[in-house]
Amino acid sequence: MTTVFAPLTRPVSALLAKLRIDPFIAAILLTVGVASLLPASGGTATGFGIAANIAVGLLFFLYGARLSSQEAIDGLKHWRLHVTVLSATFVLFPLLGLAASFLSPGLLTSPLYTGVLFLCLLPSTVQSSIAFTSIAKGNVAAAICSASVSNLLGIVLTPLLVALLLSTDGPGVSGQAVLDIVLQLLVPFVAGQLARRWIGGVSRHSAPLKLVDRGSILLVVYTAFSAGMTEGIWHQLNLGPLFVLLGVCVVLLAAVLTTTSVGARLLGFDRADRITIVFCGSKKSLASGLPMATVLFGHGQVGLIVLPLMLFHQIQLIVCAAMARRYARQAAADEPSEVVPAEVG
Repeated sequence: MTTVFAPLTRPVSALLAKLRIDPFIAAILLTVGVASLLPASGGTATGFGIAANIAVGLLFFLYGARLSSQEAIDGLKHWRLHVTVLSATFVLFPLLGLAASFLSPGLLTSPLYTGVLFLCLLPSTVQSSIAFTSIAKGNVAAAICSASVSNLLGIVLTPLLVALLLSTDGPGVSGQAVLDIVLQLLVPFVAGQLARRWIGGVSRHSAPLKLVDRGSILLVVYTAFSAGMTEGIWHQLNLGPLFVLLGVCVVLLAAVLTTTSVGARLLGFDRADRITIVFCGSKKSLASGLPMATVLFGHGQVGLIVLPLMLFHQIQLIVCAAMARRYARQAAADEPSEVVPAEVG
């Protein structure tokens, strides 16, 4: 089957690569289009909602099963680097999100600003942070630990920060939502950690795990945007706020990249560690953010709230891919050329 479809999928993959569009983002946009044209409603919507909740629980169960607690604990020895990354993720980003409040409601609608602030409260990515650090010749071991710890803490910190900072602004978060996040995210995650003893080898099966990861998120996106269509929230959106949102995402990423780069240098980190801090400290996780948003805000209003995250995610991939290649070229240029001794006799 793969052989049959390969000639059809290769041109699409090549086009996406040429345009520097993440294929997963393209799949999400396609799902949004399907939800816009064929939204689930009534009993079908209820069924999709239940399926999405189950998928989110499974997703975080597998996160727990794949994350090595010992690896994260061992990596904490490089505590200065991790404190720097976590400060960028859970202090610098939220402060910048709060600073953007002057744009609402004049330039950004309340749901879009709520989405910007929610984006700023999320943990770092795992896969892309590690991948870009590796390409750029950074400290990969530290990146693995830092990204893992960020996601582990994010399961607790993100809902707490959302409850604290959005309690009087935007849709708000109820006590029931906090309980839901514990039941749907934290409990499955802890269960996955406890089950590692028996199913820890699940991380070797990358293809099925990728299918579950991305399939779960696409299901969440379809459910959320279907609810938005049936409730008419998309009539609130026009091009003006979208362009403002694009500018906010670009400025936000630029501010964090600049601060982490300059800050890591001033703190005396070596080149490899500076690269790790820049890439791990500037990312926000789409994989964690979409399920969390669904649990925290409900399917009806989450569509517009996750829009800033989806946009920021694509921008961070494009920008950081270019930065990683530039770091790699610099590293290659800095390496001393191998001297071949002359042959004697």
